[in-house]
Amino acid sequence: MAEGLQRAEQSGLRTVEAELHRVKGELLIATDLGKAAEAERCLRTAIDIARRQGARLFELRATTSLARLLKAQSKTDEARGMLAEIYNWFTEGFEVSDLEDAKALLEELRN
Repeated sequence: MAEGLQRAEQSGLRTVEAELHRVKGELLIATDLGKAAEAERCLRTAIDIARRQGARLFELRATTSLARLLKAQSKTDEARGMLAEIYNWFTEGFEVSDLEDAKALLEELRN
């Protein structure tokens, strides 16, 4: 993962950088729950990069991942607020799996 991030930075392939940070965060969560803080940093970095690039779909993916992590940490209000903010930006394409996943998670966070 580190090599992929380094290559993205060196080659100028910035479009995948946010997604690589998100995947790294997801891998940390899946392999070592003790690395939740590092995973959160990766996910927040992914969100920041996606915002700077105007890459709303990558921002949604990273925010959904972070919202799941926050939910597991009982930070439901924070998770719901940040996910609702990006989800509500979209006006079409609701059949896309990323939007369906975000909607389902929002419904879980409201209950």
